[in-house]
Amino acid sequence: MRRTTSVLLSLSALLAASALTVPTAVAAPGADRPAAAPAGWEAVDATALARITGEKDARRAPLAAGDAAATAADEPELLAVQSVRNDRFVATEKTYAEPNTGVQRARSTEISGSWESYAFEWDETTQTYALRSLANNRYVAVEKNYTGSAQNVLRARSTSVGGWERFALYYNETLDRWALQSTLNGLFVTMENGYTGSLQYALRARSTEVTGSWEQFVLYDIGA
Repeated sequence: MRRTTSVLLSLSALLAASALTVPTAVAAPGADRPAAAPAGWEAVDATALARITGEKDARRAPLAAGDAAATAADEPELLAVQSVRNDRFVATEKTYAEPNTGVQRARSTEISGSWESYAFEWDETTQTYALRSLANNRYVAVEKNYTGSAQNVLRARSTSVGGWERFALYYNETLDRWALQSTLNGLFVTMENGYTGSLQYALRARSTEVTGSWEQFVLYDIGA
């Protein structure tokens, strides 16, 4: 059975080496760049993330039997995302009909394959990540123009990357948790645990701060 490595622990040295600062307040983003990190959280660049995936002493969790994620094992930023709120993995709903095709939902109890797999692609110029779903090879975008309960929902629907598809990645060493912030609207990605129906557990970029488990995630390296 294949195993995945939880992307946790040992960030002190990595973040120090990256010389990243921790401002005390959230600022509005500009020019598709990440806002200032909230207090207690550190921005994580590609160098730190790549080193974390190689941690030998990190916790491990099994993949589902017969998984297909290993086809892209040569990508060091190949990750699965687990919601702390409901302990489920984020999946791409590629079979949903429009306008929700590719919506992101934390609904899987295990990493079954490409549906729960993402390539975190770093852009040095903007200092942000684009998240490419391996389920449909599309980039995750924030649907800012949607209205109602679906506003700012995350969908894997883009073939190229712009401001809608860029995210800052943060780590809180004390909590041992991760957070994602959209640079499009400056809001943090939240798992909608209280929703019902087809958008239950959907991810939306709608929180002004990381208030708790709704905005917190665990990352798993599935390229090992």
